[in-house]
Amino acid sequence: MSFHRVRQGICSLVAAVMMFAQAESPVAVAAVPTASTLPHPITFSPEIRTRQTLVQVALEREPADLIIRNATVLNVYTLTWEKAQDIVVRDGRIAWVGPVGAWKGKAAQVYDATGRWAVPGFGESHKHIESSMLSPEWEAALVIPLGNTWTTEGSHEFANVSGEHNVEFWLTPEKMGSPLKIFPALGSATPPSAFELGGGNYAYREIAENIRNNPRVQGLDEVMDWPAVSTPSHPGYQRIWENIQATVDTRGVVDGHGAGLSDLDRIDAFAAAGLSSDHETKMPEEAWDKLQRGIFLQLRDDNIERAVPLFLKKGLANWSSISFVTDDRNVADTLKQGTMDHHVRLAIQLGVPPEAAFAMASLYPARHGHMDQIVGSIAPGRYADVVLLSSVRDVAIREVFASGRLAAKDGQYLLDVPKIRWPAWASDTIHVGRALTADDFVIRAPAGRTTQVTAAIQAPFYTDPEQKTAVLPVVNGVVQRDIGHDIVKVATVDRYWGKARLGKMFWTGLGPRSPDSAIATSVSHDLHNITVIGTSDAAMATAVNRIEQLRGGIVLVDHGKITAEMQLEIGGLMTSRPVKPAAADMEHLYSAADSMEWIGEPGFPRRVIFAMITCSPFTWRLVVPYPGNPGGLVLLQTGQTMPTVW
Repeated sequence: MSFHRVRQGICSLVAAVMMFAQAESPVAVAAVPTASTLPHPITFSPEIRTRQTLVQVALEREPADLIIRNATVLNVYTLTWEKAQDIVVRDGRIAWVGPVGAWKGKAAQVYDATGRWAVPGFGESHKHIESSMLSPEWEAALVIPLGNTWTTEGSHEFANVSGEHNVEFWLTPEKMGSPLKIFPALGSATPPSAFELGGGNYAYREIAENIRNNPRVQGLDEVMDWPAVSTPSHPGYQRIWENIQATVDTRGVVDGHGAGLSDLDRIDAFAAAGLSSDHETKMPEEAWDKLQRGIFLQLRDDNIERAVPLFLKKGLANWSSISFVTDDRNVADTLKQGTMDHHVRLAIQLGVPPEAAFAMASLYPARHGHMDQIVGSIAPGRYADVVLLSSVRDVAIREVFASGRLAAKDGQYLLDVPKIRWPAWASDTIHVGRALTADDFVIRAPAGRTTQVTAAIQAPFYTDPEQKTAVLPVVNGVVQRDIGHDIVKVATVDRYWGKARLGKMFWTGLGPRSPDSAIATSVSHDLHNITVIGTSDAAMATAVNRIEQLRGGIVLVDHGKITAEMQLEIGGLMTSRPVKPAAADMEHLYSAADSMEWIGEPGFPRRVIFAMITCSPFTWRLVVPYPGNPGGLVLLQTGQTMPTVW
């Protein structure tokens, strides 16, 4: 029998079986889905409905809300300027970009941009909005006139206050009408170390669920605890790698923090861990080495001044793995210095092609955060965030459109700030437990030590592997400061659990020298317990008690009296007040501090908010005492503890 006949026979048999199945078993026919058997159509999301509308507007079938007419537009994809362009906007998004008059549809409004250069709204790939000391609805009023229309929020500050409500907090203002887009990056440092516990605790489940359930959530905020990442025996190893895996599993972005990692072995290890970015480069060669290994650079202030000349000298042609960030900058300093506009201007002055400089403030950070489909360029489908300039090289901002609305003109914010009644989880977060007294800050000598003791002496930004000590006098059983040698006292006061717990020890390098004086702050990176440094125990108690009355803030005590304060009632980190009054309070604090005597530097020591930071590369640090460590002094890299006096 030929192969042809065999095949015919098989085909006939199959046909007969199918006919029998159709006759005897209707289910067999229905097993192949058709349009009529599919489930009911899904309901399209707001994002998809918006894009459906944009299609119709682009095709001139539906009207636009706005045309920004006749601007010279920067195309950040090709780094070219396109003259005489119209930008057609509907529902806050760009529907069409092209030559003037070529789009023939109708628009409710036309804004004449003749003589203006149009660049995309600026965005930061790493910023702590908390550091402005303004709640996010007022942050919009601060930064949008400076060109910033979106921010990747490094949220481990507020996450440590209320991890459960962290994402809700950052997304609320936009839902209430604020034009500033905020993309939370979940705090890897929640808590900052294995030796602390505050108002948040993120591990695999919290990270994965937040990214999966919120399209605005970008990924994992700066992974700072390098000892935990790199040392399997470290107490924080399991949690930090859970956070990394949760982010990878949900296709989020894992951002890094490479402070102190400058040798090639650790740079390679940093990149191998999947930590995709770094805003902590110090030396230009370090920045170049990290750039060459695929690490996205987030340059700020002096890092720009150091790195850019080297990059130009090496002939860097592709700037797309670099962005600018401000990271931490308070409201008063922002009003003086600016924000991303300052960084773009600086880069241009240093020799970066203007087109690339603007892309480093828009497309490149958006692409790094996987948000470039909605922000970062003047292109269809993106939010209509358009900065109009009268001078490119001077970054002279005249108008700022945010989400299709004229939000600022000549430095003035034009929109209403939504009135948000923040709930208790944001506005009532300082719980010391009771009013503290001077006796709470007393450090008593061990039994039998009647004249002097050896004391551990902490300092800000402490990186020595060995804890330094000094010999201090004892009077009536109490260990004394040695202000003549710049040794005062520091305490970290728990503000979460209401049990009046605190760690205390001796301190140098930063703080007041004036008699009976203290400075206290609930902005105390990164856990944000209350840090207080003082020349008397009574002054320290006064400052901390006032912090609790304010529900958070910075308090200055001089000669026993409160002379200045900055109220930060939102999370103990921010204030829900207008820009100018908040900035005025900071300026008054600076001014009052200028009349005092300080260790190390004149005037208010801005670094006090970082005095208790527990991330790499810092070593010995005072934390709130915990079981097994009654003094609170711990070596972050290993968990080794030691007493504060002996």
